[in-house]
Amino acid sequence: MPAGEAAYPEVLGASGGQVLPAGREVTVSVPASTANLGPGFDTLGMALGLYDTIHVRTTSGGLVLHVSGEGESTVPLDSSHLVYKALEGGLRAAGIGARGLEIECENSIPHSRGLGSSASAAVGGLVAANALADNALDDERLVQLSSEFEGHPDNAAAAVLGGAVVAWTEAESGHSPRYRAVRVPTSDELRTTVFVPEFSSSTAETRGLLPAKVPHADAAFNASRAALLTVALSRPEFLLAATEDRLHQGYRAPALEQTTELIALLRGRGFAAAVSGAGPTTLCLHTGDLTATLRSDAESRGWKLLDLPVAEGARAK
Repeated sequence: MPAGEAAYPEVLGASGGQVLPAGREVTVSVPASTANLGPGFDTLGMALGLYDTIHVRTTSGGLVLHVSGEGESTVPLDSSHLVYKALEGGLRAAGIGARGLEIECENSIPHSRGLGSSASAAVGGLVAANALADNALDDERLVQLSSEFEGHPDNAAAAVLGGAVVAWTEAESGHSPRYRAVRVPTSDELRTTVFVPEFSSSTAETRGLLPAKVPHADAAFNASRAALLTVALSRPEFLLAATEDRLHQGYRAPALEQTTELIALLRGRGFAAAVSGAGPTTLCLHTGDLTATLRSDAESRGWKLLDLPVAEGARAK
């Protein structure tokens, strides 16, 4: 199992507050998430029942970081690791410190696939810090802090609050953005299947394909579909129309050719499909079973199908 060690300041987190004793432990389970859901670019998100597990123990000094599973051979094992950065930031926000930390990450969420792995890392670190601080930070603060790491709140808010969320940003001149989110109801019949490829994509690359301006008609189209989707999540008969998009998927299609083809195949068969986040994973929202033929066809093209429940937010124990 890869592990990293480094020397750090005498106190991690808030040096002027309570310093946690060595031996405090917490384990956090944090879900994957999908964003946009078609028309809700940077606005709609949903937590999915695929989890990373983060175990944290306070020590007498320094940092030891272990990673297994997804990303174990590629992620950094020092203070640049996102879980550590979020954990240290959470301790600071809660006004406490620790002389050292041992962090063990067991990762199941695929990296760079559009399933919110970076948001899960940030949320997981913050929730771990909050548990060590006896839950000094409420959900609103956790949404704010985790969204600051992401730069937008859709995935992060879903991982904190669970379920489906509408997220938004309030910006005032001269002030940092304020990130907000609220859960929206989902039908007990709602099911999700994600089609995960072996290849990955870069969020920065696919975001770079988006134009600075879009036609007014397309903006109005997406506003109507995003509004409808908040209804369709509890009334699934509207899902196919509600997941239509003209704002981002078409512009990203040249970088996501296989994803685009799969979405067209699924939608042609009556299933509400969309790019999951920045891709390349495809999200399918449905109430009935996917046919065996459709599943085998997708698998033969190299897609791994995961049937995932809508999940609750990150939890510590």
